[in-house]
Amino acid sequence: MSFNAGFQGKLAESAACDYLQAQGLTLVERNYRCRGGEIDLIMKDGDSMVFIEVRYRASSRFGDGAESVDRNKQKRLIGTAAHYLQSHPQAANRPARFDVVFFDASSAIHWIKDAFRA
Repeated sequence: MSFNAGFQGKLAESAACDYLQAQGLTLVERNYRCRGGEIDLIMKDGDSMVFIEVRYRASSRFGDGAESVDRNKQKRLIGTAAHYLQSHPQAANRPARFDVVFFDASSAIHWIKDAFRA
């Protein structure tokens, strides 16, 4: 998979979604927004709800895409996921996790499951 200099975030999200669906996940919602933030992809993996942050880095000069999901970004994602679960009671009873999918400078895809677990 290769991307040119005009690569946009929406293309990264679509590519990540396609990749994850090929891995057996089911798309629930894209670009869920609330006052506290946005979640790029919400998917199901078996019985689990998966909240996914998608990142693309044209250069690794400042670290890879996963490194750009710092503690502040994690807090915003967790808050947004909590809002989603409160608004969707059918999903609130399922296990949940946060994954990060990122594309490196060579456009290779990397999937980190349960990325926020310490």
